[in-house]
Amino acid sequence: MKRIAVVLLLFLAERTGASTSLDPNAVRAAAEYSARHRGVSFLAIQNGRTLLEQDAKTPHKIYSGTKAFWNLAALAAAEQGLLDLDARVANTIPSWRADPRKSQVTIRQLRHFDSGIEPLFRLHETQSGDRDALALRARMVAEPASAFISGPAALQVFHHVLKQKLGDQTPTHFLERRVLHRLGLGRQRYLADRADNPLLATGWILTASEWAKIGRVVLNNGAPVISRQSLEQCWRGTAANRAFSLGWWNNRAAPNGRELDFEQMLMPKWPNQNWSDACLCRDAPSDLVASIGSEGQRLYVIPSLKLIVIRQANGGSFSDAQFLRLLLGRERR
Repeated sequence: MKRIAVVLLLFLAERTGASTSLDPNAVRAAAEYSARHRGVSFLAIQNGRTLLEQDAKTPHKIYSGTKAFWNLAALAAAEQGLLDLDARVANTIPSWRADPRKSQVTIRQLRHFDSGIEPLFRLHETQSGDRDALALRARMVAEPASAFISGPAALQVFHHVLKQKLGDQTPTHFLERRVLHRLGLGRQRYLADRADNPLLATGWILTASEWAKIGRVVLNNGAPVISRQSLEQCWRGTAANRAFSLGWWNNRAAPNGRELDFEQMLMPKWPNQNWSDACLCRDAPSDLVASIGSEGQRLYVIPSLKLIVIRQANGGSFSDAQFLRLLLGRERR
């Protein structure tokens, strides 16, 4: 692999506001760890200053990082009164009303992945005839709110609901107008099926600098897209998985939680996953939140440190906990 050009910018090691400045050596150590584990780009920004940048202008797949942008669209639609996240899906989809379990599912549960609907990973295929139609017919495999089941089916059901609520405006157009344009981003790689339904679970290609824009939304309490009150719904977790809600992962169980490799935990089938007391890193602040994509794509935000960190990769082994300890200068001896 070509040696990654590194631009290390001067950084003043003073306290700014309530946040503590990171040690430049620790940031460099984290970047080196990332590169050793097939990292291809790295970007760390604190208090609006770039601490370290490595190939941050090269586009790269963010995989499930895509979900967080559609989550902003969902929250924005709720703010505008276009939909109620706590309303029953069956209010919009008549075919769900006769099913005793589907009739109880809320729109919010679709976004939380605790609706009980089967994952249907085959919906990732770009040749799908009509993803939304297939998702609407998906089986219920658990009671609503009882299990964490990550997969594209729930998101495609949400897409269908949003499409019905928007009328003449497509969800993609709403996303671009209400979210992406406010972030200075344009049209994305939607992997539309033959019915022109975008894939909400994955597909986007962004540079680290572009991906960082949603990190700034977190640090700015939702601005310029949604309100602080709306954004805060993303950090609550659910009874099925307290480490996840509305497209974002959290570290709220730290420092006493059970440290897990979240990406690896998603690999087994959902009944074999155990999210009890899960956290990314016991030694990282509990307000850490993350957007996690396959093959080692990571966007971390730590509001208490006013910090955004992105690493993109081509697979390989990678430990969130080890990376974060190096970054924060808390490596265990």
